[in-house]
Amino acid sequence: MKIALDAMGGDNAPGVTVEGALQAVGEYDDISVELIGNSDVLWKRLKAEKNYDNKRITVKHASEVVGMDEATSQALRKKKDSSIRVAVDMVKKGEAEAVVSAGHSGVAMATALTILKKAQGVDRPAIAVLMPMVKGRFLLIDAGANVDCKPDNLLQFALMGSAYYKAVYGVNEPKVGLMSIGEEDTKGNELTKEVFKLLKTANINFIGNIEGKDVFTGLADVVVCDGFIGNTILKVSEGLADALMKMLKAEISGSFSSKLGYLLMKPAIRGFRRRTDYDESGGAPLLGINGTCIICHGRSTSKAIKNALKVANQLAKVNINKIISEEIAMSHKQMKEQQIAEG
Repeated sequence: MKIALDAMGGDNAPGVTVEGALQAVGEYDDISVELIGNSDVLWKRLKAEKNYDNKRITVKHASEVVGMDEATSQALRKKKDSSIRVAVDMVKKGEAEAVVSAGHSGVAMATALTILKKAQGVDRPAIAVLMPMVKGRFLLIDAGANVDCKPDNLLQFALMGSAYYKAVYGVNEPKVGLMSIGEEDTKGNELTKEVFKLLKTANINFIGNIEGKDVFTGLADVVVCDGFIGNTILKVSEGLADALMKMLKAEISGSFSSKLGYLLMKPAIRGFRRRTDYDESGGAPLLGINGTCIICHGRSTSKAIKNALKVANQLAKVNINKIISEEIAMSHKQMKEQQIAEG
């Protein structure tokens, strides 16, 4: 399966993007990668490798690069030959099954939405991020694509998240929780109160409101919120994980007994770091568009790029957005039937 990789996108591109592609092709037999960007730069980097499969890693030239500080509207309008634009175009033309980018996330989202369009029945695509919990991982949706939302938008996020979790983890009825400030259905702002009513009648395993203290406990497999709240949860979680590791290192360096204890706990600490490491998940899918698009952190490492390519391959295989459209259509049908039955 061919994946178009925005090789010029990210803080450390194209070094980490090329290396991530090489790692992915080396580990997964069913992945091939088209590197999109300045062909001279990319070929020079590839030729430095003694052994690589030149049939499974290829290059497509793009003359422009979108900077991380550029305005989304200007980049869309003026940079028609940017690496992210060319990569998304490949998916549109059927030349690639998915696109991965660690570049400007706003431009990546806007380009994917403009070119690939929304999947049938979807009002607003959403970013879905897998995050660690006590056992396994939960899905946070929306993680930043939609700051201002209506109740129907969050209903669709719940349907998309549930469909994703079923497809990726094989869980028949993933537990869906609504992010709020209290467990009771009367708690929250006007948005969450209205969403609660909709989710109660939706064809999903809705468990009710979930508070911040329970997000990482495993109470819910899918946590639903607007993009403002979701992105805040994501960024606070990333910062907390980094801060905990720094505080732990400071405590360890304090005394001989602490250093001795660290040696005994080293395997457990390494496991904790791996579970909270963004690189393990690689990137977040933009759900609800006609195609597979994975958006990575700007400071992604080669390992993160490799895992993002793995996720892109997996989602393209199951055709996740077709599944989402079917789930939304079924939900709409059931809600209409229920309204008719209630008179």
